[in-house]
Amino acid sequence: MKIIISTFSLFLIFSCSVRQKGLEGKPGIDGVKSKVEITASSIKTSMDYLASDELNGRATGSEGIEKAAVFIESYFKENDIQPFFDNYRDNFTVIRKIGGEGSSEVIEIKGYNIVGFIEGNDAKLKNEFVILGGHYDHIGQGREVEGDSIANGANDDASGTITAMELGKYFSKTKTNKRSLLITLYAAEEMGLKGSAHLAERLKSQGLNVYTMINFEMVGVPRAEGKSMAYMSGFERSNFAPKLNEYAGEEVIGFFPKAKEFQLFFRSDNFPFYKEFNIPAHAISTFDFTNYEYYHHVDDEADKMDYEHMASFTSKMTKAFEGILNSPNKEVVLNEK
Repeated sequence: MKIIISTFSLFLIFSCSVRQKGLEGKPGIDGVKSKVEITASSIKTSMDYLASDELNGRATGSEGIEKAAVFIESYFKENDIQPFFDNYRDNFTVIRKIGGEGSSEVIEIKGYNIVGFIEGNDAKLKNEFVILGGHYDHIGQGREVEGDSIANGANDDASGTITAMELGKYFSKTKTNKRSLLITLYAAEEMGLKGSAHLAERLKSQGLNVYTMINFEMVGVPRAEGKSMAYMSGFERSNFAPKLNEYAGEEVIGFFPKAKEFQLFFRSDNFPFYKEFNIPAHAISTFDFTNYEYYHHVDDEADKMDYEHMASFTSKMTKAFEGILNSPNKEVVLNEK
């Protein structure tokens, strides 16, 4: 009897110890942090499908983007990422005029963003949201090269889409997010940020308390040796980059001088969220116009992506975003103009 009591006591002591670690914010809800690795093989599996010829370049309104949407929805379901709305789709319509003068026609193109939800585990902070995103559409057909006319869009932006998906999987499994997280994947970026603009307006109309937003845009290839691993558009507009680096414990995000010259802050899906919510909202890229020559090109294909680079980058982002999601106060702020 004494042995049983002693063993049980030891069990209670061990259990309390584990739970205490959980309170310190290291593991998840029950104090046991699941081992969730970001792997090159997992990323490659998603890329091989999203950038395949079967999807025919993922143009908004096409059969190919519908297949991409179904794939992403299945990924969310398999990894316990919940729908934020009644289902995963945020539907919208793009009005386009086609044809020339005298023979123009107005058409409606149906689009849909895919929106996943991971609730925060803190009773108070879960009411604040961090948004991660990337656009899963591309241009469909490109200029034909050696009989190939499918613009597969591996780097642009299946790479960013998959990064957001992998981060969603990580946090849905580890439960290490005190704030709530939205994983938002946009259509009609190539039509002028139409999908992200629609979602930002919708979330704003619902009064969502959004803390920050990051868009992953073309992160499939590494930068040259000696340069920062990635860079952030609108670097000077907030303290987001230095905070991410602080949480990551190393400099992952650097300054890219040409980002301002190219107006990158206004050209990606972060901008509608900045516009609607007046929050720190940026795009992170590893493509810098010198390290990949297949932008909007039919050779932007899965076999040209660097999967070890993508896995390393995404893994570093898990640690960085744990800092963003768990800080007691909103430490990321817009800089004064």
